[in-house]
Amino acid sequence: MERAAVVLAAGAGTRMKSKKPKVAHEVLGKPLVNWVVDAANQAGVDQCVVVVGHGRELVEPLLQDVIIAVQEQRLGTADAVAAAKEALAGFEGSVLVLSGDCPLITPQTIERLAQLREENDAAVALLTMALDDPFGYGRIIRAEDGTVLRIVEQKDATPEEAAVTECNAGFYCFDGAFLFEALAAVDSSNAQNEFYLTDVVAISREAGRAVVALQAEDPTECLGINSRVQLADATKIMQKRINRRHMDAGVTMLDPDSVWIGPDVVIEPDVEILPQTMLFGATSIGEDSVIGPNTRLRDTVVGKGCVVDETVALESVLEDGATSGPRAYLRPGAHLCENAKAGTHVEIKKSTVGKGSKVPHLSYVGDATIGEGVNLGAGTITCNYDGQKKWPTVIGDDVFVGSSTMLVAPVTIGDSALIGAGSVITKDVTPGALALGRARQMEMPGWVKSHNEEAE
Repeated sequence: MERAAVVLAAGAGTRMKSKKPKVAHEVLGKPLVNWVVDAANQAGVDQCVVVVGHGRELVEPLLQDVIIAVQEQRLGTADAVAAAKEALAGFEGSVLVLSGDCPLITPQTIERLAQLREENDAAVALLTMALDDPFGYGRIIRAEDGTVLRIVEQKDATPEEAAVTECNAGFYCFDGAFLFEALAAVDSSNAQNEFYLTDVVAISREAGRAVVALQAEDPTECLGINSRVQLADATKIMQKRINRRHMDAGVTMLDPDSVWIGPDVVIEPDVEILPQTMLFGATSIGEDSVIGPNTRLRDTVVGKGCVVDETVALESVLEDGATSGPRAYLRPGAHLCENAKAGTHVEIKKSTVGKGSKVPHLSYVGDATIGEGVNLGAGTITCNYDGQKKWPTVIGDDVFVGSSTMLVAPVTIGDSALIGAGSVITKDVTPGALALGRARQMEMPGWVKSHNEEAE
């Protein structure tokens, strides 16, 4: 049977106290709505509709390979689902309705919910959760035989109903052929004057259709994000999930609570991750590498046997055996080839450091191509910007650059050249040459004593 998902992402999220829509806030570098869309896709839905509304101009750019539907006015959850009617015209399979602010939902639970509805040919299958403190959630009201009668929202609940601890999790699977017919029968005669999607449960019963419920094994899957505190709570839960998955796969973490890993990061076995490390985006780590402490990598590829210590690396590549840090900054386009080194207080931007080459300390390398076996002395700077345009520096193989040297681009240093310390190089250097670009040293004997006597 075909399945579609409708992800509700139109709310403002006023308790977030933010100019951003709630679903655009992130857990481990990934927007809330994308967690839900990805879970639906991993559960095997055939199409996904995302209903946007508040701040849609900020939400839509986050979404790919989905159908966008718009809720023009926020009139309740039933009205939000109705906004997807045109996108799902003629669809008669299972329609999953998912909350876009619940990033902890798993594909497995979504799949089980859909299977339950289909196996029972039910009008709707609900996901429920048992909570010690159910305040704020809709309550699941059951008949004496245990079947679901209706869902009562907190503001509409009697004291007896409010005492029920089984709550609506906000995830549903509907018979698509029945869903929009039932939505047309929903009215807004309730405490909030809204069109509740939960009213479809009672409408289904009145139509003689089955209503079934699946209680979540882990209630944290259903946690919605309505505040910054809840965002932090969800992030901590996801951190533990992801870290456990990597440790189970052979990754060592000295202190998992201080390691933060995004959902798309790939880590091979026998990697060690030290405290205060953050790995986000499309980052991958090869086996036998040591990452951290105090390291942040985003969209960075790290090969096998690398050491990345106190480093910030963005959109960079470190090949096998490369080392970085401590206190290194690899900006987008930095590429350390096999066994290359970016050392202490080194910044590299849009540059390739060749095989076995070293930039040991206190240097800036920008818009440069460095060959193999090169050593850049402390304080080497590629002067790549003239105030209007960036210029390239090319350094051949086996070049030695002395400390405190400025290479004023555009400039090319030939293979096996040697640049004297303290030089300012403004012209190309031929292979094998010694180049010096210093002011001539002068000495005036006795000058200090005579100068001091004149001052008296």
